Amino acid sequence: MAGSLLVVHVHVRVKAGAEEAFRAASLANAEASRREPGVVRFDLLADRENPQHFVLVEIYRDDAASAAHKDTAHYAAWRDAVTDLLAEPRRSEKYENVSPGDAGW
Repeated sequence: MAGSLLVVHVHVRVKAGAEEAFRAASLANAEASRREPGVVRFDLLADRENPQHFVLVEIYRDDAASAAHKDTAHYAAWRDAVTDLLAEPRRSEKYENVSPGDAGW
């Protein structure tokens, strides 16, 4: 394993008409998440071809940082705000960092 960073891609599909509400809640969560000590990056991506599809790209120093993120008030506020906006359950994929090595971050 080249690095210890935990990279998580969270795929979200929202209901038609809920795009802006999801975007607003997710921007607030992303901005607060970037201030967490264990967060390397926290990006919100919008699919160019499907406006109901978003991807959160979350990069944590380690598994503990990811767990700590889920204990924050801003994560709880985001989770509660977006629950009724989702067209289907969120789906996450976890990756290990290969290149660049962790020092490159």
